[in-house]
Amino acid sequence: MGKAEITNNIRKLRFNRDEMTQQALADKVGVTRQTIVAIEKGNYSPSLELAFRIARVFGATVEEVFSFEEKDS
Repeated sequence: MGKAEITNNIRKLRFNRDEMTQQALADKVGVTRQTIVAIEKGNYSPSLELAFRIARVFGATVEEVFSFEEKDS
């Protein structure tokens, strides 16, 4: 099994939402702004619960916010 990569569209979704700030999103989902920064940069993969909370803020599915791709080693 190869390495997996999780990417996201959070930055694009925030800007399509009247340029929602990272802090505003963090407040809505109950995490710190630094957590949102790390997720957007791909340095941190959110828990399943947090992924659903983020998707719900945008009225989107988890698959519309996050993408999972397996890479061959």
